[in-house]
Amino acid sequence: MVYRNYKIAFAARIVILFIFLAILAYAISVVNAYLIVASLIISLLLAYNLYRFIIKRFIAIDDFFEAVKYRDFSRWYSEEHGTADIRKLHTGFNEVNRTIKEINTEKETQYLYLQKILEVVQVGIIAYNIKTGNILWMNDSLKKTLNIPSIKNISFIESRKKELFNSLFVENHAKEESITINIENEKNKMLVSSSIFNVNSDSFKLVVLQNIEDTLNKNESEAWKKLLSVMTHEIMNSIAPITSLAETLKGNIQKNMEKPKQSPLITEDLYEGIESIQKRSEGLMKFAKTYRSLNKITQLNLHQIKANELFQNINRLMHPSLQAKEVLMEYKIEPPELEIEIDAYLIEQVLINLILNAVDACTHVKDPKIKVAAFQHLNGSTVIKVSDNGKGIPEEIIDNVFVPFFSTKKSGSGIGLSLCKQIMLLHKGKIQIQSKEGKGTIISLVFS
Repeated sequence: MVYRNYKIAFAARIVILFIFLAILAYAISVVNAYLIVASLIISLLLAYNLYRFIIKRFIAIDDFFEAVKYRDFSRWYSEEHGTADIRKLHTGFNEVNRTIKEINTEKETQYLYLQKILEVVQVGIIAYNIKTGNILWMNDSLKKTLNIPSIKNISFIESRKKELFNSLFVENHAKEESITINIENEKNKMLVSSSIFNVNSDSFKLVVLQNIEDTLNKNESEAWKKLLSVMTHEIMNSIAPITSLAETLKGNIQKNMEKPKQSPLITEDLYEGIESIQKRSEGLMKFAKTYRSLNKITQLNLHQIKANELFQNINRLMHPSLQAKEVLMEYKIEPPELEIEIDAYLIEQVLINLILNAVDACTHVKDPKIKVAAFQHLNGSTVIKVSDNGKGIPEEIIDNVFVPFFSTKKSGSGIGLSLCKQIMLLHKGKIQIQSKEGKGTIISLVFS
């Protein structure tokens, strides 16, 4: 609309000027001095007005371009004075200035954020001009790591720490790699990477340096703590049923010694109990050896074993402690003659873990019950299921139960289920879990 008004005003001035020029021409033809002077003066005034009308816009545009040239975006152009098209033009100039100021403010804010981020990160960062050596950016972490003051050029490092300069700035570290740097006569393990980028005609190099010496020491310490936690967890799990069974056998023998006739000693039960203790002790010893070389093990001690025998061994070990806690234990095998090719000692360890977890889940539950079942799946795989009617596992954490060192128990190490999973993987099988909070949990060992 404003542009249309501008065209109308421009055309009107042209037409009026043309009319008075025609009158001037007529006055000259009839030699009318008064008319000639009047029309000439009016024509000159109209021509000047047209010139001012046009040049005023060019002056405003030229003034704006001059401000842009010198990056002066603080100027404000009046939007209340002048013709409508001039006011519209000024409004456009002000909008451009306002937008550019907002962009500059955002850039300054982003740069400030970047500065703060680079200052607080525990990673040393330096960017410098490859040709001149002038430092574009260097954070406090790098100065602290390399024990250097604030500098403007990397030549400072070259003149004082030649070996450090060669390791960081001369050698190329396109891929992240570990190097050893000598700082104040102390060797430090560092992780370093570098990249080159171009800004206009200048090339810059970015070097990122991280001191991993403390991290390695901390990880080593944590690894030892976790290893001790694992071993303690598994040893306690195996010793608990052995101790319980030994106490039961000891009590039977003591009663027999005190009252031989009222408490006859059944030799077969005594033999089976001692045999269970022996087998579990051997299993514990084998577990310790296996865990010690778990990362090296490539073969299992596989044997074809009857599921009934496996469950009998587990029952003899677990029955006394389960009976003391009034937990009902049921076993089911289908078909009864089912056999599984497994490392019996390790799978016993897995089942003990699962049963003990089930016992914990059944605490404060009325009529606690644990079922252990083995059956042949339609696809040919063999499955052992351990189910309970305990408190179940919340849906939001069920995906984490096999993660090493994740535990919902205050005294738990988070090792049991993760180790069970590793043992199943060694058997080229898998472990699956189904649980409903308040209803119970089913854990399946699937042997393909």
